[in-house]
Amino acid sequence: MKVAISGKGGVGKTTLAGVMSRILADQGYKVLSIDADPDSNLASAIGIEPAKLKDIQPLAQMKEFIEERTGAKRGAYGSFFKLNPKVDDIPEKFSVSKDGIRLLVLGTIPQGGGGCFCGENVLLKSLLAHLFVERDEYVVVDMEAGLEHLGRGTTAYMDALIVVVEPGQRSMQTARQVKGLADDLGVKRVYIVGNKVVAEPDIAMIKEHLADLPFLGYMSQNEKILEADKLGVSPYDLDGKIRSEVSKIIEALSQAMAQK
Repeated sequence: MKVAISGKGGVGKTTLAGVMSRILADQGYKVLSIDADPDSNLASAIGIEPAKLKDIQPLAQMKEFIEERTGAKRGAYGSFFKLNPKVDDIPEKFSVSKDGIRLLVLGTIPQGGGGCFCGENVLLKSLLAHLFVERDEYVVVDMEAGLEHLGRGTTAYMDALIVVVEPGQRSMQTARQVKGLADDLGVKRVYIVGNKVVAEPDIAMIKEHLADLPFLGYMSQNEKILEADKLGVSPYDLDGKIRSEVSKIIEALSQAMAQK
């Protein structure tokens, strides 16, 4: 299954992506986790030790490698480059591993007027298309709200886009914007997960304001998640409640996908 997770900054999408990756790996699946958020916090949410990350550089910043693979010359505006660069060896070459999970950090596509048609753009979108189409493991992508890394050729093979929302108007407005972007890209399956839920009225509010999107479940307001962030560990390792809630979200997603 290939899943992308999006939402407003600070809403909890990285927590969901990290804990989901750990649960799937514990269930015996091979998992490829992709950090496509400029904040690049997925490693911590998974529980990968900082020492393992010291030599990891986001792919979008690897200028010489991008030039080698795409033929795009730095500073040569309007130059020709390969539209289908070699990407199949990237996950093994540039990832770090933990307990059945491979983590790959993409970085930010340069903004040359929206979705710039540059070497970084071509390489990262070609890579995601390869991961969604060719790889046989679970792929979990922690996106930024803008979905800049996705293209039409990629989303055709994506099983689901999950938008994480909290019970607040700004978060739900972002969810509507993400849904609009997803529609533009041709994403067929968009789901909602609530976060920072305190009581049943919070769930009711999310469902009412986003009634056109299927609701998979929720993560509670949880001090253990804040504690995990302070300690630099995964919430998965600190709290059974978040493991239970995300397990239910994964089960609901699997059921929803089986009905398609």
